[in-house]
This record gives sequence, structure tokens and C-alpha cells, in this order.
Amino acid sequence: MRWLLRSGLILMCLAVAGYPATRADAQLLPTGDATASQPEPDPYGRETPRSAVTGLLRAFAEQNYEVAAQYLAVPARQQDEAAALALALRNALNSGGSLKPYAELSNDPAGTTGDGLAPHLDQIGILSRDTADPILLQRFEAEGAAPVWQISAETLQLLEPTPQEAQQAAEPVPETSVVAGAPLADWLTLIGILLIVFVGFWVVSSLILWLLRRTLTIDSPVYHLLNAALPPLALFLSFVVFRIFGEDAPVSIIARQTLLRYLGILGVVALVWFLLRLVDAVASWLTSRMERADRRQAASVIVFARRVIKVILLALALIGVLDTLGFNVTTGVAALGIGGLVLALGAQKSVENLVGTVSVLADRPIQVGDVCKVGGVIGTVEDIGIRSTRIRTTDRTVVTIPNGDFSSERIENYSQRDRHLFRVVIGLEYSLSAARLRQALNIIKQVLAEHPKVAEDARATLKDFAPDSLAVETFAYIDVADYTESVFIRQELLLEIYRRLEEADVGFAFPTRTLYLRQGEPDA
Repeated sequence: MRWLLRSGLILMCLAVAGYPATRADAQLLPTGDATASQPEPDPYGRETPRSAVTGLLRAFAEQNYEVAAQYLAVPARQQDEAAALALALRNALNSGGSLKPYAELSNDPAGTTGDGLAPHLDQIGILSRDTADPILLQRFEAEGAAPVWQISAETLQLLEPTPQEAQQAAEPVPETSVVAGAPLADWLTLIGILLIVFVGFWVVSSLILWLLRRTLTIDSPVYHLLNAALPPLALFLSFVVFRIFGEDAPVSIIARQTLLRYLGILGVVALVWFLLRLVDAVASWLTSRMERADRRQAASVIVFARRVIKVILLALALIGVLDTLGFNVTTGVAALGIGGLVLALGAQKSVENLVGTVSVLADRPIQVGDVCKVGGVIGTVEDIGIRSTRIRTTDRTVVTIPNGDFSSERIENYSQRDRHLFRVVIGLEYSLSAARLRQALNIIKQVLAEHPKVAEDARATLKDFAPDSLAVETFAYIDVADYTESVFIRQELLLEIYRRLEEADVGFAFPTRTLYLRQGEPDA
């Protein structure tokens, strides 16, 4: 999580640092098929609709209408007023026109497909809210160079530069109180609208939560979901409302487009924040239900699914932020296909652990809370993670086993035993007669049969003539699943056997050895 945030901050700083310098001028050739095997890049960066709009706005911000005219498909008869047309377009956008936000502009050299327009046309906005005249980009091809996008002649026909605009385009007068290419008052107007909208949604969400606290319990699932969803949802709705009404504000198109572009990052963050909190709330509610129903394996699956979903959401958020900052995400994603093999080889162990996690959760040999033996480790399972499983040993230490190794080990689950084995070898003295030995066997059988927690198939038999005792083996099952309870029942059985044999004067054998010595010399 920390490295994702750190990377996002670094990339944001790089993006806000400034636009690249304007490239040198170049002359477009008439439309035709490109003949060069390696077309030269366009000096104005007009290869895609997104880059063309970005370059045009940059020229507007710098009041460089000669450069802005390079983004217009000016007819030959209007070449002398190309700069004035660029200024007229800027004034139309400032006084009621609008452009699509940065993220909605196509970054494909072929433009947007499936929009109902001709393949060489792309709509990027409207000239006026009253007339709704579209602003169209048209793709032109230059010989020996990549295709470029320019404002179409059809759109330029709707513009009529005034004499004042022609004079201002020829001799731009530096504007006062300008910040990043737009008047300071315009920035303050947009920021004020955003703050009003956000405060309004925050007040409404706080009021809803206050009412819920008075009508519902804090443990209510409805309260949990709304408490998790409302704060980020208020932030996201603020962005949506500002997106709808902010672009209609009568302010500079530079301020509107720049603020909408970087507020797109805020929208992505708010949406992902909302989804992350929603996933946590739903997962916590489901986990508590599974634990109350003693379905611990299902709870482990929910925890695993929550982590996977959160990783996917963070990855999508990072892609959205990088795309908004202007990075070529399509190329980066395509590069993953080439580097996928290298990544898979480098992360082979991690992939093995992930597959092991899926195997453990699918086969369900253990659950969180089970007492088990994995290899030489005995303890209680505390967590089944994406990469490893943690076991609390009887020494109260925590052993972490990678799931790739965990799934390949021999796993012995003690918690799934339905009964416990009572198998004890009792050594009796050799001084016992056959009748007394038979009596001792009957006493042991009687003790096992009388206990209510011992299964009916219990037995006690003479196992062997051991070197130092008569070995009597008991074989029975204690009908309890809990290990601790079985230990105390085992103790009761041993104490009762000892008491009964002691009352019958049956002695227990001790490890002894008899040594015989011969007197005199042995025969030759």
C-alpha cells in the first residue's frame, strides 16, 4: 500500500511539473497514403485526439495563437486569419463552449470508433450550449509523417473572427492576474463551486449517519454498510456534480479543463476508496456470520477473496491515475504481455505460493482455528494468507509456512478427529498366577466398559511376555472430539484402573534383571 501511494505522488509531481516545450513548425501536405516505412513524429504532437486537444490548450494558455493555428484545418482562403480563428475558438469555449475531459478523449491514433461519425472524424466538444454545434477533429495524413488531427474546416466555418480578435491575435496583450494560463478569478470560482458541492454532500451524509445511529444499532449490517460507504461516496458524488455543472461555468476553458483533468484523479481515488470500504464492510459481516455458524473454512475463503479484490482495485486505480496524468497506459499494459514471461520466471515462487493458497482453500485440509501437524510443526492455524499460512505452536511461537510448501506437506488435522484413541500397555508382575492374571484383565475390561465416554468395542488383552513384565494392552476409543476433554478422561481411566488393580492386590512390574552366579570351576 505504501509503495503504491509513494509511486502515485511521484508520478503526480512529474505530471504537474510542466508541459513539454513547443516543437518546431512543420508544413502539412495534402491528404494521402503514408509512403515512408517509418513516419516522422508530428512536431506539434497531434497524433491522437487527446494529444491534439492538449497541445491546443497549451497554446491557448501561452497566448501563442500562431502555434494554436497549427491545430486548425484552416482553408486556403483563410490562411491569413488563422491566428484570429484560433482566438475566436478560445473565446467561444470561454463563453459557453465545452470540451470533453482529458480522460474521455481518445488516445488512439485512429480516434474513437462506434460513435456514429466517419472514421476520420471525432467529436471533442460543443461550441455553445445554446446551439450545441459540435467541435469536430479531422484526421489528416501527411506524406512521410504520421497522421495528425486538427479542428475540422466544418467547425471553423461556424467561427467569425471580429476585428478586435484579429488585432489581439496579431499582437497579444499579456493578461494580468493569470495563473497557469487562466485568470485567478476563474480558478477561485471553480474551486468555490467544488467546495460548496463537497460541503453540501458531507453535511447530508453526516445527517444520514446521525439519523441511522438513532434508529439502528451500531452492530446492524445496514449501519455498517452505510457508515463505510457514505464518506467516500460523498466525495465521489461531489466530483460527479462538479463534472456536470462545473463545465458550464462561464470561466476560462483552460481552468475548466485543467481542473477537470486532475479532479479525475480525485474521482478515481474516491471511487476506489468507496469500493475498498464496501468490500471490507461486506467481508467483515460475512466473516462474522461464518464464524458464528462455525464455518471457519468459508471465513478463510472470504478473507482471501477480500485481499485479492483489494489488490485488483488498487491496480485498476493506479492505471486510472497514470492514464489521467498522461502516461500511455495502453503501451504499458501491452508491455506486460512481453514482460509476463520474465515476470513469471522471476516470481515463480510467488506464483507457486498463490497456487498453493488456492489448493489449500479448495481442498480444505485445515481451517483457521484447527490444531494440526504440518511436517514437524504442531500448533493452531491462525491465518491462511495469499502467500503463507501462520501456525501458533504449543511453545507460543508463530511459524510461517509458504503455501507452496504447505500444500505439498503431509497435513495431519487433529481438530477433525471424531474420537481419541486410548491405547496403553500395562506391565504386570510375573509372580501372578494364570487365574490372577485373568482376573486383572477382567478388571481392566470392566473399567473401560463402565465409563460412559468409552466406545463399546473396548478391549484389554495379554499382548506379550515382555522381558520384565506381563504386557497387557488396552485398546479403546474415547467418544469426544475435544482434545483437552479427552486428556482428562484418559486420566480418569488410568486412575480407576490403578485403583481397582491395587484393591485386587495385583502388582505392577518394575524394570528388573536377575543375575545367576555359578560356584566352582566349570567342567573342561
